[in-house]
Amino acid sequence: MKTPLITREGYEKLKKELDYLWREERPEVTKKVTWAASLGDRSENADYQYNKKRLREIDRRVRYLTKCLESLRIVDHSPQQDGKVFFGAWVEIENDDGDIRRFRIVGYDEIFGRNDYISIDAPVARALLKKEEGDVATVITPSGIATWYVNSISYTRPDWSKEA
Repeated sequence: MKTPLITREGYEKLKKELDYLWREERPEVTKKVTWAASLGDRSENADYQYNKKRLREIDRRVRYLTKCLESLRIVDHSPQQDGKVFFGAWVEIENDDGDIRRFRIVGYDEIFGRNDYISIDAPVARALLKKEEGDVATVITPSGIATWYVNSISYTRPDWSKEA
């Protein structure tokens, strides 16, 4: 089960997507379906078939987003979090081999299409919670135990981060 948390930016992005689908894309596709249906035989009408399928996809996504936005809880940064890893933190970690990972800990619905975001439900994120710079986080993985050292924590977008 996913944790129903989201950052304010993530919430605004989902809300914007819902608004776009409902107010712009859906009416446009509905017009195309109506036009294609007026041409007659729907069984061999590719425009009708494709746009009807697209309309179902839009409706499915709209239902998901509507339900999702109702149940998600927005988590804003609090000054008490500074210096420790909590939800919304940008974190840089390093292992004994010198491999460096940089990411932001966010809600499940925010990770798609982003390589620099991980879900709060990920084992690495869970292991890092409440850690401070210099602390060691132990993560149990399928291939064994991994040890990561916390190099930096930030609640503002760091230089190494890129906008997706």
